[in-house]
Amino acid sequence: MASMLPENMTAENKSANYVGNFFIEQKIGQALRQSNFYKQKGFPCKDLLRFLVMLVFTGKNLFRYLQFESDNAPFKKDAIYRFLNDCHYNWRRFLLMLSSQIIRNRIVPLTDEKRVNVFIIDDSLFSRSRSKAVELLARVWDHVDNRYVRGFRMLTLDWSDGNTFLPLAFSLLSSEKESNRLQGMDPMDKRTNGYRMRKEAVRKSTDVLLDLLKQAKTYMVPASYLLFDSWFAFPGLIRKVREQGLHTICMLKSLPTVRHEYQGQKLTLNKLYATVRKKRGRAKILASIVVGIGQMASGEEVQARIVFVRDRRSRKKWLALLSTDTELPEEEVIRIYGKRWNIEVFFKMTKSYLKLAKEFHGRSYDSMVAHTAIVFIRYIMLSLESRCGQDPRTIGNLFYVCCDELQDISLVDALQRIFSLLEQFLDEHLQLAEAEIRKLIDYLIGSLPSFFKERLAVCCCET
Repeated sequence: MASMLPENMTAENKSANYVGNFFIEQKIGQALRQSNFYKQKGFPCKDLLRFLVMLVFTGKNLFRYLQFESDNAPFKKDAIYRFLNDCHYNWRRFLLMLSSQIIRNRIVPLTDEKRVNVFIIDDSLFSRSRSKAVELLARVWDHVDNRYVRGFRMLTLDWSDGNTFLPLAFSLLSSEKESNRLQGMDPMDKRTNGYRMRKEAVRKSTDVLLDLLKQAKTYMVPASYLLFDSWFAFPGLIRKVREQGLHTICMLKSLPTVRHEYQGQKLTLNKLYATVRKKRGRAKILASIVVGIGQMASGEEVQARIVFVRDRRSRKKWLALLSTDTELPEEEVIRIYGKRWNIEVFFKMTKSYLKLAKEFHGRSYDSMVAHTAIVFIRYIMLSLESRCGQDPRTIGNLFYVCCDELQDISLVDALQRIFSLLEQFLDEHLQLAEAEIRKLIDYLIGSLPSFFKERLAVCCCET
């Protein structure tokens, strides 16, 4: 990215220039028009979207920015909120068009034909824990804290070739059970895209998953496998994915209600593991068998390979991976499933850096869909720069480079003061030698992210 931007530009102008170039290269205006984005009055949708995408890179909050810098703001708050709350805009079509054209035109030409492309699907908590009047707000189970919280399940379909990760589509799921919904649906025109999204939000997650896959295939996104974890690993869903022409690779969890057919018997996962013959010694792959998981609607039997792998955290435990591609070698099953980890990094990045569920706090369902799509656009932009520029920096490093430089300097100054106070404390209270203090400070600085280490090194040289 540094090669694209002149050094004499201010940090905010760099961000604006970079986002503007991205909008021009990817023909964002054309994609918006094809996704039913038309201005009601005032400013074009493209200008409003560019402003909102760039906002996080300037370190500014929308509410505070409009409240305290209203004289300098390019748009008034009515224009922004009207854009976010419009129920006619098709954000899903826009994201699918944007990601699919980047994959076909920018990523595939850089990729070897033998590389395996995959779809990855998973859900994550979209927390609105402080909200009460948000449309379709529901009680959602938080798998991290093991408790119910207020919010939504963000079901996300993504694409990866093992190097580049791009989000394709998402759905903010409320709850299929009406008793778990804290708020209902606002009355609206049933012909709009917003109404269809709301109806989808109260459907089963597995049904929505299949719809997302169908829509991704209509945009010719190349992928051979669908990866997901054990939360979705049910034979019925795996068979339906196979009916769409995709193979599945997933983690399995032993459940008493889920059985696989092996040698004329229907066995649970634990009994399967007890039945098969394991490899001796310290083999990482303990066993591999082919089982039946039922029939598709056409009557064709679906077979799958289950690979039992030693859990590296405990030698006495094991993990099980399933692949409907029975011709795939055991090592390949493990290697391809390893690409699923990218979605965990994506969730962490969007929540910690790109302000998912933190930046806008609208009450309408449309505003939350719009906010999520804007966050995904930011990630797509950073991911494309990381890939096409052959940049060794992580997405997090690129995010910091895009941020306002003044904020970076103030943060580095704060770190320097902390280290100075620590050095003074060690000298006065622990009476350590100067060499020992310096060794400890160097160790602490070495533990920081590379971006901060570089900034601290520059500041030390200047002083």
